[in-house]
Amino acid sequence: MSKSTSPITQFYNCRILRDHKLVEDYLYVQDGKIIDPAKMFWEENRVPDVRIDCKGGIVSPGYIDVQLNGAYGFDFSNDTEIIQEAVDNVSKGLLLQGCTAYCPTTVSSRPDVYRKVLPYLGPREGSLENGAAILGAHVEGPFISPLKKGAHEEATLRTAKNGLADFDECYGLDNLRKNVAYVTMAPEVEGIMDSIPELIEATGINISSGHSNASTAQANEAHKKGAKMVTHLFNAMAAFHQRDPGIIGLLGASESRPFYGIICDGIHVHPHSVMIAYYAHPTGACLVTDAMSAQCLPEGYYKLGKMDVDVHNGHVYIKGTNTIAGSIATLAQCVRNFIKFTGASKVEALENATLHPAQMLGIAERKGTLQFGADADVLVLDDNLNVERIFVGGNEVTEDNVKFHHKVQKEVAAN
Repeated sequence: MSKSTSPITQFYNCRILRDHKLVEDYLYVQDGKIIDPAKMFWEENRVPDVRIDCKGGIVSPGYIDVQLNGAYGFDFSNDTEIIQEAVDNVSKGLLLQGCTAYCPTTVSSRPDVYRKVLPYLGPREGSLENGAAILGAHVEGPFISPLKKGAHEEATLRTAKNGLADFDECYGLDNLRKNVAYVTMAPEVEGIMDSIPELIEATGINISSGHSNASTAQANEAHKKGAKMVTHLFNAMAAFHQRDPGIIGLLGASESRPFYGIICDGIHVHPHSVMIAYYAHPTGACLVTDAMSAQCLPEGYYKLGKMDVDVHNGHVYIKGTNTIAGSIATLAQCVRNFIKFTGASKVEALENATLHPAQMLGIAERKGTLQFGADADVLVLDDNLNVERIFVGGNEVTEDNVKFHHKVQKEVAAN
């Protein structure tokens, strides 16, 4: 293989998140990848072409959000006619937040919606032109429990009594193969439990248990059959009970335990509950925003799928109810909140937004890490974990070179 003549960038005067600790070292990037400096020095006799002074800051992989319904006025389930515009602008806006990769999320919808939007939510490389990398869609529902539907429209919910045929009719199996990273479903819904292994084999997607009233026995069986995550732990599931803790009980499993998404906005989950989850299974935590279209926008009325939601005082509710309907938090805020809620180290908090989501999706060799060969999606943070500088594919992200716009909210109501 011929040697690359591309410029080499060195990050110096920094503490690098690597091997579960912060180490004082240099980071080298070439051709959009983290490279081994030994090869650069000894085999190629090169020195860095560009040096970036991190001023004593922390160098972390870029953040990964595996559950985001929309932002900046766009909604991935509702904006079917402008879905490319929605994807492009949300991806760029997220990149400027320090979120360098994500799973655009759809709420329970009808089959025609999935066929329209999922082809636009499939994997896409991150770049200054594209914005944050898309890791494949997160399809949340409609194979979920009506008892735990949360902000999902009940009329869209369905069962899988016909097995794969129902998933094919709903999403299109080829759509799942090409465009979807994982699907949230309720194990106790008719046909789901027996379909999990078959669906994984047929499409290669990941399965997450959520919006479910499952018992611990049912949740454990689903996990044994291949489900590897729990969607927004504590939310939209049976409450903890000492004799049957439901899906939450998987945190105490004696065998392998699943990854779990957790929303650290201080609204969805009490800080004490966050701490309980952290102490029970620290290496399974994946911080998620579950953000909807009002993220980074003023208070008012917005859409989540086809449902109207009311955003005020940092809360999001289905209009006219007290049902929580997503968040407006950023992942950077959730990382800082996690430390405040639990007393966890910076390393643990950062890995919850980088390494663990990548491990859950099976892509930790290239995302969520700064090991040699990984994608050069890099954040420079201060000691309070505020994002100072952002790099995607080794290129620095600024407001000048990543332009995006907010959607004009025609559906915002005056009262």
